Amino acid sequence: MSMTAYAPLRHPVLKVPYLAFELLTALVRVPCWALLAIPRGWRPRKSWSWSLSVMVKLGRHIVSMNDKVGNFQTPPPNHLALVPGPGYHGVWVSPVPQSYILGKVAMWASVAEVAPIRLPGYWIHEPGSTVAPEAPLMPGEKVIYALHGGGYTRWSAHPAQFPGHAARGVIQHAACVHRTFSIEYRLSSTTPFAVAHPFPTALIDALTGYHYLVSTLHIPPASIVFMGDSAGGNLTLALVRYLVEHPISDLPPPGALLLLSPWADLGTSHETPNSSLITCAASDFLAAPTGPPARPNFLHWSIRAFTGPLGLGAAETNPYISPASRHLDVSFEGFPRTFISAGEAEILRDSIRTLNERMSRDLGEGARYLEAPDSVHDFLLLQGLQEPQRGETLGAIAEWLAEA
Repeated sequence: MSMTAYAPLRHPVLKVPYLAFELLTALVRVPCWALLAIPRGWRPRKSWSWSLSVMVKLGRHIVSMNDKVGNFQTPPPNHLALVPGPGYHGVWVSPVPQSYILGKVAMWASVAEVAPIRLPGYWIHEPGSTVAPEAPLMPGEKVIYALHGGGYTRWSAHPAQFPGHAARGVIQHAACVHRTFSIEYRLSSTTPFAVAHPFPTALIDALTGYHYLVSTLHIPPASIVFMGDSAGGNLTLALVRYLVEHPISDLPPPGALLLLSPWADLGTSHETPNSSLITCAASDFLAAPTGPPARPNFLHWSIRAFTGPLGLGAAETNPYISPASRHLDVSFEGFPRTFISAGEAEILRDSIRTLNERMSRDLGEGARYLEAPDSVHDFLLLQGLQEPQRGETLGAIAEWLAEA
């Protein structure tokens, strides 16, 4: 079996002994990490707490294990079922009409053989709320439409999953936000696993969720804030671009856009020797997709799965896929006011800075950027670990949301 393939140990005959070995060696490895993190000078960033240093090391190792066997954690909920539970409300969302799929997206959808389908969606409310999830808005209320991260190939919109921490954080800090909605968009996959749901599947599914909010619940678009973390930030940008470039009278763009560590360049334009992909490699739990690796990692595999039949070249030349690519001159005219959050210690930092430069050029004061010092990718999901940066950023987001 070639060790150059993604997940070379995916078969049970290799996967089971490998995971058993990892479990046994963790009894030595984790205590060693804990000891090595005690001296502040040995931590990836001197300002980091002991617990954050250990957790980032653990996170990097789990990502590495996934690279060898595929996703070995319990599979999360997906688009095939609505999963009930306490503290949130799930709904089935009817597919967006096919007539709303226009222009190049319609062409790309034909190439990928994808069409709108019915999808699960989930509401998260502030604790103790007595307002029905689908009730009309209260005066001054804004609704967050959240699109989760995970490289387009992992995680879930389900409130019990990791990305739900960002939505709860915004609800906790922003007085004008009492509930958020997420759509369970279809995840991409490719060899050595089943080939499924490449671009623009997630974009069409995100459009389905927005259509539900505006056309079914009649929520004013000006009161809706798109929020996306990591790959969800990429998807959020693609959805806004589609709404701007293909005006639909029933679906104007939203009132605002909130991007949390957005994955804005899936191509190679930021792969330079001194880029954050290299300089932040030891201070982030993501492994950079740089160069032709001997063992393709999660981000390499996710890019191949997402671009699908369009090929890897689409990650270099398609503004819907890589709006921060230096190989493109991408416009953001017509976009709503935008808040971008990034971590100074994350590998995607430089591409996010490029995105901010372009949005600031086109939106002027309508673009806001906040880079949290010594913070990792998607740090707003790390409750209790990345403080005070997490609380300060959520506070800034709350102030920004209240401005209009």
